[in-house]
Amino acid sequence: MPNPSAPRHNGKQQAPEVRKHNFEEVAEIFTKEEALAEAERCLNCKNPQCQANCPVGVQIPAFIALLKDGKVGEAASKIMETSLLPAICGRVCPQEKHCEGHCVLKAKFGSVNIGMLERYVADTARKEGLLKAPQTAAPSGKKVVCIGSGPSSVACAAQLKRLGHDVTVLEALHAYGGVLRYGIPSFRLPREVINREIETVQAMGVKFKTDVLAGVTIPVEDLRKEYDAVYIGSGAGLPTMTGVPGENGVGVYSANEFLTRINLMQAFKFPQTDTPIKVGKRVVVLGAGNSAMDAARCAMRLGPDEVTVAYRRSAAEMPARAAEVEHAKEEGIKFEFLVTPKEILQDEKGCVTGIRFTRNELGEPDERGRRRPVEIPGSDFVQEVETVIVAIGQKPNPILPKHTPGLKTTPRGVLELDENGATSLPGVFAGGDIIRGGATVLLAMKDGLEAAGRIDAYLKGGK
Repeated sequence: MPNPSAPRHNGKQQAPEVRKHNFEEVAEIFTKEEALAEAERCLNCKNPQCQANCPVGVQIPAFIALLKDGKVGEAASKIMETSLLPAICGRVCPQEKHCEGHCVLKAKFGSVNIGMLERYVADTARKEGLLKAPQTAAPSGKKVVCIGSGPSSVACAAQLKRLGHDVTVLEALHAYGGVLRYGIPSFRLPREVINREIETVQAMGVKFKTDVLAGVTIPVEDLRKEYDAVYIGSGAGLPTMTGVPGENGVGVYSANEFLTRINLMQAFKFPQTDTPIKVGKRVVVLGAGNSAMDAARCAMRLGPDEVTVAYRRSAAEMPARAAEVEHAKEEGIKFEFLVTPKEILQDEKGCVTGIRFTRNELGEPDERGRRRPVEIPGSDFVQEVETVIVAIGQKPNPILPKHTPGLKTTPRGVLELDENGATSLPGVFAGGDIIRGGATVLLAMKDGLEAAGRIDAYLKGGK
């Protein structure tokens, strides 16, 4: 019988004083006993709002019911009917905004820990040899190329392969995964997890190629001639900077560069690896989203005396996941709210020595409902710092549109789509951050899955 009133299980974690000095995964997998106890909290609702609010439609009560019955392999297969990246989603999806945020137990007893259950099922099924690549339909004779190997392209590629199409994924970097690999630290998402999830898609028959910068090394026009359809899921790899004086100083990183050096190039292992990374004794991270938390927590692991997250609004407006903020605080990261950077100070050699901030107060709500920060006259102050990491957002890299005649973008720089999810070029579709300008892994996957359906209809002669 379900036991909804039992305490929610969150699993074990590395102690903050230990984990702040390493890049090993923070959260440990559930034990079998913990997983079954947490699964018993699920009421198996007839109208499951958790499932209704999952962007990729994971059949949550069904997979939990199979787990209760000890059918871990079947539970994994049930998840993979709609999501080919369960071990990744179980770790990095914002469940509190989607499935867990709509669990009927949330208000009274606390939501079922769906994320940890999904991770347990995916990890255990693979470890026990029970995880199977989905079956694919008979070959259609159609060929599709997906640009980028992030969550959007991988989801699209896997779904198209299920439908019987011949699919090739092109990646500009030397390793697969896109933002999963260069943007998310290994203490949240171990590299071997990314590798295993990609291997599942490869086992379905999807082909992957690295070191291919589509639009430059291979023009999109050439891809259109070689393939029956093209999907662009190249993400949002262009950082947004503050534009304040001194931003070109030595010691200023964009979060994109900082995280890529750490996560993709493994700079924290230098000189065992080729790429260096350096932070001073004092680090300030500008911004308060998930990338800011990732950058701050990575910086802390490099051994500075202090790391501070500086945000122009209050704590209530922070866009980062609550769990990531809590982890950052546990690891000793400080927070400075209601401040706007005005200038990055440098010495005679151009090295960063500090930031001049202005204090803010909150004014009227903006178009998204968040109260605007209003600067307080005469409130300037200087904070001494040697390293500044700018994590205030990202936008699509303009390389591909710039080198692709006829591919239209909006004033925001994202690709322009029609009502069928198609770009301005016939047979070319797009999704993920290249159309959103920076969002979550889950929404990127949703775009990829929806695009696969549209591409399938297009290949069959429909709209």
